[in-house]
Amino acid sequence: MTITAQEAEPYIELNGVRKGFKFGTEGISIFSDLNLSIARGDFVAVMGPSGSGKSTLLNILSGIDSPDAGKVRIGKSHLDRMGESARSSWRAHNMGIVFQFYNLLPMLNTAQNVELPLLLKPLTRRQRSARVDTVLDLVGLNGRQKQYPNRMSGGQQQRVGIARAIVADPGLLLCDEPTGDLDRKSANDILEMLGFLNRELNKTIVMVTHDPEAARFARRTLHLDKGTFIEQGMDSQ
Repeated sequence: MTITAQEAEPYIELNGVRKGFKFGTEGISIFSDLNLSIARGDFVAVMGPSGSGKSTLLNILSGIDSPDAGKVRIGKSHLDRMGESARSSWRAHNMGIVFQFYNLLPMLNTAQNVELPLLLKPLTRRQRSARVDTVLDLVGLNGRQKQYPNRMSGGQQQRVGIARAIVADPGLLLCDEPTGDLDRKSANDILEMLGFLNRELNKTIVMVTHDPEAARFARRTLHLDKGTFIEQGMDSQ
């Protein structure tokens, strides 16, 4: 089954993707024929039971993992044709990832954590600092550049994680349970921020979540089960 967004030339396209893993002599199939199309500027929530392949999907979309067969295209880049090094370089320049548990380095302050993706770019220290200040202002953390993660709430740490994900201005954001460790109010604040990034900055967002309330913030919700997508709704914002 193919889920097709309302655009002739999809930004993300998976076609006939097959992926499995071996455990000793045993093998398990995650996807046997997975197809997906997402338009540029869409905000898609992916839900499904544990073991349905949500994490595997994010790993394939991010280039952390590669399919056993099938095509994976994002923009004009064919990730299925790239080696590991090429996928790593592509990921650094084209996408941001927001993690459930923030993945901030505790020995670095807010500005230093956010700056990390810019160290791979040909920017001066002043240019990097200006970008960091801009995105921290965008996520509501202006003035907290020197604060360390252990002095921040979970919601604040996730804002730092989002700032780090967007500081290099990627077109695509992959969010892995971005509100799973937060209380409802903090979660809604983060989801509203993702909605703003999608609406106002045209970021394409793919968000894996177990939370139906979180999925309501997306434009579309896809249910992943037994290697197949089932569309649950569109334009819920």
